[in-house]
Amino acid sequence: RRALTVMMVSTTAHALGCLALAAVAAAYTLPSTKINAPRWRRTARRAVDLSPFEEEVIRSADDQYPLTLDNVEMILDELRPYLMSDGGNVRVSGIEGPVVRLQLEGACGDCPSSTMTMKMGLERRLKEAIPEISEVVQVLPDAPDITEEAVDEVLDGVRPFLSVAGGSIDLVSVSGSGGIQPTVVLKLEGKSASLFSVKNEISQRIHRHFMASGLRVEWDGDNN
Repeated sequence: RRALTVMMVSTTAHALGCLALAAVAAAYTLPSTKINAPRWRRTARRAVDLSPFEEEVIRSADDQYPLTLDNVEMILDELRPYLMSDGGNVRVSGIEGPVVRLQLEGACGDCPSSTMTMKMGLERRLKEAIPEISEVVQVLPDAPDITEEAVDEVLDGVRPFLSVAGGSIDLVSVSGSGGIQPTVVLKLEGKSASLFSVKNEISQRIHRHFMASGLRVEWDGDNN
């Protein structure tokens, strides 16, 4: 029981740390009140000794850069000390056109607040500094590919229960796999077809299985 309590406290503390990162990144857009504030030069030692979010090193909103791997790494280097102090890190998985793919590592990888860290922290700061970026996508390690066979395998887990209730579910289509917003379209028939709770449970199972950022589950025949 004591071990469970310690684990819960540790998890809560880490989640709060991730939320704190998102908060400071959101505040990072404020222009410096010091006209002669020196521009922070990126070095590993400097990143540890001096916070990039402190007033004297806050960049002006006019400091913007072209989309290159070096510039993405430069902006991430400003945020890495905060991730590392919480037992995590981030690496660039790839750049595809205006889309930057990042993978959270360490404690940040499976943190309940990882989406908040990615969207409100990392993505926000990157898009402000590099306007060419349209979206930052979180890449999850060991996540299965979204294929028709893999989706059907998930559906096979709920079909027996639907059958007992007089319902059935079929896969209509899978599109955008590997892209920014993969979409799975399903068709639910029978007595369970109009139950929101059933659709919600099936959607959650698919999201938990594939863990893909931007994944959408849609239902053929309605707008839910």
